[in-house]
Amino acid sequence: MPNPSANPKKPVLFVLTSHGTKGDSGQPTGFYLGEVTHPLSVLEAAGIAVEFASIKGGEPPIDGLDLEDDTNRRYWNDEAFRAAIRTTARLDGVDPDRYAAIFFAGGHGAMWDLPQSSAVDRVTRSVFEAGGAVAAVCHGPAALVNVRLSDGRYLVAGRNVSAFTDSEERAVGLDRTVPFLLASTLVERGATHHPSADWTSKVVVDGRLITGQNPQSATGVGEALRDLLSA
Repeated sequence: MPNPSANPKKPVLFVLTSHGTKGDSGQPTGFYLGEVTHPLSVLEAAGIAVEFASIKGGEPPIDGLDLEDDTNRRYWNDEAFRAAIRTTARLDGVDPDRYAAIFFAGGHGAMWDLPQSSAVDRVTRSVFEAGGAVAAVCHGPAALVNVRLSDGRYLVAGRNVSAFTDSEERAVGLDRTVPFLLASTLVERGATHHPSADWTSKVVVDGRLITGQNPQSATGVGEALRDLLSA
């Protein structure tokens, strides 16, 4: 099977949610900024290019706008980054052959639109079956719950994963708001979920599948993806 590092000029595709509210609560959400900027910082430092897409294209809604975080602040004040976020590609128009890997950032919005997207299913399957890497952090693994490979199996079936835990969802009071509990659903799809204590970093690498538990895991997911693509 092809090696994702065979063409080092291929970029990584960062995919962001376009969903901006937490269910019927009316509370705003979107992609979580630190789950983009922290892995992005790691990849860019390694000379690995990144491009952005979202479910609807254009400018996706944002959550976690913590500008006391140095990495967030640096990117938020970078006009090139802001322009890239304002003009994301629409995922259903993306050619998966262009990418060495696909990465799904979290933020609660991911729980609503990523699992229901046929484009997520198509692009993720294509990248993975071509020998590329698939990575996700926090609620980003919601993108993977319905992805099937060409033989009909769920991509996560029989694989080790990490994702936002049921315990963490209860801790933020959204376990009855989200459409499903992410960790439990991944287990229902045949994955083995490896939780760490709430709000501590946990990154699980299973071959070309890299997943992280929460915002604290975002840098570690970026490092694991960098190491895989640079191997």
